[in-house]
Amino acid sequence: MTNSITTSAIWEFLEDVKDPEVPVLTVVDLGVVRNVELQNDNACTVTITPTYSGCPAMQVIEEGIIERLQQEGISTKVITTLSPAWTTDWLSENGRKKLREYGIAPPEDEVDKSVLFAEPTVVPCPNCGSKNTRMVSQFGSTACKAHYTCKDCLEPFDYFKCLK
Repeated sequence: MTNSITTSAIWEFLEDVKDPEVPVLTVVDLGVVRNVELQNDNACTVTITPTYSGCPAMQVIEEGIIERLQQEGISTKVITTLSPAWTTDWLSENGRKKLREYGIAPPEDEVDKSVLFAEPTVVPCPNCGSKNTRMVSQFGSTACKAHYTCKDCLEPFDYFKCLK
């Protein structure tokens, strides 16, 4: 451990903590890390917000944060806050790119779901880029994803649901 840890160094260490449900994303890419506050040279508080209340991955994420920072000799307290609520707007551009490369369509700017007769959201295929896709199921491999298929390349794919 260096003698003077900085907030930016802690953010860099957090780039090593993967989301257990979508391991191509880090907790920083996902936007669940809201704040890092230094207490002294070897202690900090990290504030996180779950993607939705009751997300089963949050305990694993918290443990991953503590473990990663312990590797650097940093004692860490993790605080979970529900306000403001997490939104897919918090996904980094790098995270969106990683999702596409991994074969998961990142969230699109969807119409408000309360609009009854709105046009369905067009979700481009992360494999071939076609917009000729259809939702197979509102529920994908995890609660935060829906399952789609591409009508052109015929490949199935997950779509990371938009939460606003």
